[in-house]
Amino acid sequence: MMNDNARNPLSRRHLLRTAAAGAAAVGLTAALPATAAAVDHPRTRRIPKDRISIQLYTLRDVLGEDTEGTLEALADIGYRSVELAGTYGRSATEFRALLDRYHLRATSAHVGFDGADVDQLIEDARIIGYSVADCAWANYSTIEEWTAFARRLDRAGEAFRKAGIAYGYHNHAHEFQPIDGVRPMDVIAENTDPRNIHFEYDLYWVVTGGADPVREYWRRFGRVRQFHVKDRAADGSFADLGEGTIDFPEIFARTWRGPMKQYIVENDQPRDALHSAQVGFDYLSNVRF
Repeated sequence: MMNDNARNPLSRRHLLRTAAAGAAAVGLTAALPATAAAVDHPRTRRIPKDRISIQLYTLRDVLGEDTEGTLEALADIGYRSVELAGTYGRSATEFRALLDRYHLRATSAHVGFDGADVDQLIEDARIIGYSVADCAWANYSTIEEWTAFARRLDRAGEAFRKAGIAYGYHNHAHEFQPIDGVRPMDVIAENTDPRNIHFEYDLYWVVTGGADPVREYWRRFGRVRQFHVKDRAADGSFADLGEGTIDFPEIFARTWRGPMKQYIVENDQPRDALHSAQVGFDYLSNVRF
């Protein structure tokens, strides 16, 4: 059942503005390992607003209750780009129409390839309009299984590339934790062609996995095309942007060089998804690095 706010977009917009008023810039504490030296230039860079997006997984519950109202609320916040995680019971054509109605565009999407019809995934991408897609999840217990997965991933990425769509891999923590002395992330990188597979680094999970986001960016320089900008509370739980321990200005400053295209707001377990969306947009719009 929809609540009153879901039925009344004007009420939702009012609540968003009110809730966000006290959620502007909050002091950050560093979560980067000591491998990254401090940036020594004035922090004057800003993220262009056309590079700011949000992973709709953050809003999965409210999207399920009120898809149209939630997309309208995102547009009211200021988002012009979103990253998909499903289409909430709509066809590709129907979901594209909703995005168009609220002047949103899908710049990327999470789409799994294993067991899927890749040709259909490509057709859906063309209809919805995104040119970047990512495999959101994989987990195996042996390096042999990870190697086989990477080879399948590369074949799927080649098919996407030939259709004009960049395909990548989105990490969690376990890809940075060795199995028999070998990290699955390295297996993926070394068994895929850089032309076929890029990386979408989820900064929360990189840090949780014990890795240095800056070092990992340069280790795979040129292949990291997207950041999931997700904050981490002191106890390891999820936090809204600017309210946790990850030093995003430091990361952004030290990874600015290269082909980074998208900075994507995400919170896996938001207390209030629309509030998290508002705080995330405000943070990325105003952060200096």
